[in-house]
Amino acid sequence: MRIGLAYDLKTEVPHNITVDDALEEYDSPETVGVISDAIEAMGHQVVWLGGGEQFLDSIRREEVDFVFNIAEGRGNYRNREAQVPSILEMLNIPYTGSDPQTLVVCLDKPLTKKLLTTEGIKTPRWLVVDDRESQSLFLLESFNFPVIVKPAYEGSSKGIRRTSIADTPHEAVNEIRRLLELYHQPVMAEEFIDGDEVTVGIVGNKNPRIVGVMRILPKNKTEHFVYSLEVKRDYEALVSYECPAQLKSTVIKKIEEVSLDTFKILGCRDFARVDFRVGYDGTPYFIEINPLPGLGTYSDLIIMAIKMGWTHQGVIGAVLDAALKRCPQCQKV
Repeated sequence: MRIGLAYDLKTEVPHNITVDDALEEYDSPETVGVISDAIEAMGHQVVWLGGGEQFLDSIRREEVDFVFNIAEGRGNYRNREAQVPSILEMLNIPYTGSDPQTLVVCLDKPLTKKLLTTEGIKTPRWLVVDDRESQSLFLLESFNFPVIVKPAYEGSSKGIRRTSIADTPHEAVNEIRRLLELYHQPVMAEEFIDGDEVTVGIVGNKNPRIVGVMRILPKNKTEHFVYSLEVKRDYEALVSYECPAQLKSTVIKKIEEVSLDTFKILGCRDFARVDFRVGYDGTPYFIEINPLPGLGTYSDLIIMAIKMGWTHQGVIGAVLDAALKRCPQCQKV
């Protein structure tokens, strides 16, 4: 097959210079190269399509049977991850990953939590603030502290720093107002669950499988550990990755069940990663889901997969296989 590769490189994305994490979710040429090599090793021809306007030009010029999509989209819109899939659907070109609706819902953290709550999935209490003087700020007085404050429509820990933990309503209000000014989008305050940070990888569709359940452990003891941007930028020095996670079997089983339920409820396809905080009583609380998780060497999905005996190429191949199997027109190519 002739497979196109859609991506957004850090070096090619115009960015907002008011924040130093504007490029955090975009990829490097090395990551694109690893994916391209893996697809070629499976016997396919790869066409590099790029992202943004370059993608628009390339997808009309190049003839491809299928697209392997890792493009995060442009701007800070909550629907940005759906940009490339929407164009591909308009052109009737099949692709890897979730459809536009799922991508839009999952990037909107509060909306995702609201939908999952109706299905009985536990998630920390939260509120959303979209204006510096919003009346919602007064509701913070009834919250259990500390809380964590984060942009409502971001991934890759953008906007999540050491300052994101607030111990009082006053601190929370200050952090909310700071993020409103910097990120130009609503901000979410969420009751912070002290306990383990756990992430779960999933690959597949009809019978999706768990790649691994991984616990992220700080190397230096802190009062309230947050898997923040500072930590992710220096992960080798600051955290240890434990996979499989050394938790009680009953807790692992519950985490896996909730992960698969979440994957299905939100309509995810091919692959995803689900993040939890596990309370001291063993209760897993859903934090967020990434239906377009990174596939670079440094990405959590790849780190956990390798610890579970996969190869980097094997993960990419499994994602592509899952996508091709659900695509009727691909069986004829």
